[in-house]
Amino acid sequence: MSNNNPTLSNYRMTVSYDGRTYLGWQRHGDKPTVQYALEQAVEQLFHIRSAVQGSGRTDRGAHANGQVASIELPAGLQVDEVQEQLNDLLAETVRVKDVRKVPSDFHACNSAIGKRYRYVIWNDKKLPAERDGRVWHVKSRLDVQAMINACSVFEGEHDFASFATRPNFKQKMTTRVVSRAVMRHDLPLITFDICANGFLYKMVRNIVRAIVKVGEGRYTCEDLCRILEAKDRQASPGTAPASGLYLEKVYYSPNEMIQDVQELPVNG
Repeated sequence: MSNNNPTLSNYRMTVSYDGRTYLGWQRHGDKPTVQYALEQAVEQLFHIRSAVQGSGRTDRGAHANGQVASIELPAGLQVDEVQEQLNDLLAETVRVKDVRKVPSDFHACNSAIGKRYRYVIWNDKKLPAERDGRVWHVKSRLDVQAMINACSVFEGEHDFASFATRPNFKQKMTTRVVSRAVMRHDLPLITFDICANGFLYKMVRNIVRAIVKVGEGRYTCEDLCRILEAKDRQASPGTAPASGLYLEKVYYSPNEMIQDVQELPVNG
């Protein structure tokens, strides 16, 4: 993002949100989206209209703990004050966690080199009220060891065409590098972390659905390998619900990505 207005500077925000009350990240007129909520708060605070550029879209019902956005705001701001003032204006379901000034060519989406998503499952017959809309509730008992083994199928460089839901277009480039796919469990809680240099539309949710099929005893790791090799979405199972998905981290340097990946715990 760059501008020719000397009164404006480029800023980076880290944002968390509870996706249950929003129709996703991207603005759709005046409908309740996270981008719209942030832009309304900025307009109210600074009396300017400035587009909030996110690192990527999240779907309706999906959440974030580490979404990154860039925006042009008046120069010379005290970033701690901006963070506090924006949070005072926003609903408690959206929090600005950090604000910092960045170079004019920084763009939250175009400057990113990778991301980490988390997916959370509650594997029990009963779901606590506070978890509703924040996890995927899977009632049947899952084979967690089989699921842990299945995670390794997706690590490395692969053509993920079989795990890309295409909205209204055909993705030309479907190869991605998954540097880490790790699963941890403290039943009934099951958590996946998937790090990659990029993600296709609904790729994480599609991968998780396939791994759960393994946990249900319906697929094997060999089946997942064949699905990957098919490069055909029709060969793959459905999509896990958005309720369990969290955007955790956006990477802007190789060192940042390497350090985060190394700090992830081992499968187990």
